[in-house]
Amino acid sequence: MFKKILIANRGEIALRVIRTCKEMGIKTVAVYSAADKDSLHVRFADEAVNIGPAPSNESYLKIPHIISAAEITNADAIHPGYGFLSENAEFSRVCEEYGIKFIGASPDMIDKMGDKATAKATMKAAGVPTIPGSDGLLDTVENGIKIANKMKYPVILKATAGGGGRGMRIVKDDDGFQKAWDDARMESAAAFGNDGLYLEKFIEEPRHVEIQIVGDSFGKACHLSERDCSIQRRHQKLVEETPSPAVDEKLRDKMGTAAIKAAEAIGYEGAGTVEFLLDKHGDFYFMEMNTRIQVEHPITEEVTDFDLIKEQIKAAAGVPIVGTAYHPKLYAMECRINAEDPGHGFRPSPGKITNLHLPGGHGVRVDSHVYAGYSIPPNYDSMIAKLIVSAQSREEVLVRMKRALEEFVIEGIKTTIPFHIKLMDDEGFKSGDFTTAFLDDFDFSDL
Repeated sequence: MFKKILIANRGEIALRVIRTCKEMGIKTVAVYSAADKDSLHVRFADEAVNIGPAPSNESYLKIPHIISAAEITNADAIHPGYGFLSENAEFSRVCEEYGIKFIGASPDMIDKMGDKATAKATMKAAGVPTIPGSDGLLDTVENGIKIANKMKYPVILKATAGGGGRGMRIVKDDDGFQKAWDDARMESAAAFGNDGLYLEKFIEEPRHVEIQIVGDSFGKACHLSERDCSIQRRHQKLVEETPSPAVDEKLRDKMGTAAIKAAEAIGYEGAGTVEFLLDKHGDFYFMEMNTRIQVEHPITEEVTDFDLIKEQIKAAAGVPIVGTAYHPKLYAMECRINAEDPGHGFRPSPGKITNLHLPGGHGVRVDSHVYAGYSIPPNYDSMIAKLIVSAQSREEVLVRMKRALEEFVIEGIKTTIPFHIKLMDDEGFKSGDFTTAFLDDFDFSDL
């Protein structure tokens, strides 16, 4: 087992990793930018190293600075958390070169799954259901139109290096193809430095359902059931729950088996997720694989009683996994609390938290790095807390979540709490019958 782990991240996920390391008897090293010198992960780690100015490209994305911090503190492993360098093949490769264990996927796995066209081809070869589409990247608009007519519209153009909804355009007919092509390529080139596009059949009325998997260094993988991440705004998740209201035992087994196939096809090691689109007929299609821990991992922990960070660390240390499938014993839901104003287009709201009260009680968990007096920097992601509740039924979860949200006090900034409270009262959401387009018609005007 590792003696000392450096956490190459910030905020709540850095604090989350530190907590598990302490319970495992592993020393921790925090890295921080100038903007994060007062953050809790710096306070609670055994050691802390300043790695640069506030901008992430001068600190949290600076590989030489992080490797230097690991070397001077004698860390024998690095946990990348999520975001930043967690799915960066070069970072994983450099860790290998310096003899530091990267607690995540190997460079080869990241390369295979990071490029969406390659990932789709890999999954197709492994027998995992994939969305009908182009065979690799499109070379011309004319070929794209030919494939679109064969599949029948609507179709969607996607950036091969994309993420967060960027470089994606829905096309409904031949006439709109050229503009969608030009717009998607331009956006993809600006965001990712890669304008490669591929084409897929657009799945109407889909749900976004992901399967949590863990793989070991012996080629074996297991799944820990699904999470429904359909409540999204502009492809950014806001609420996640497990089990999914749309998944029964039979479908869970089918999706779980497909996810294990996907993981074992590439010899996946560590915690990751296989993401699917689930249509209204119960058919599911591979969308992408995230080769890291997910923001929403706590709800899986609550319903399976597994510490997924511990499972990540154990897998990286060469401990074999036990079992193949773990089904939920409870219901759980997570609301992402962002420093944003939902009444004004979710405009970022950095600033000083003047007063804070966290909710509590049975079945309530808060993962956060903020405190009264903490100033939220404008340089990073706006998520400042995750509110997780669990109960014996989805109905109880909804009641408990609303109670906990009403108890959650954050003053000095705007947050997404009012949106979540309103969502818990929405009849469509309460019914469990919704798709990824649910928030397109949601009324944000009174928030």
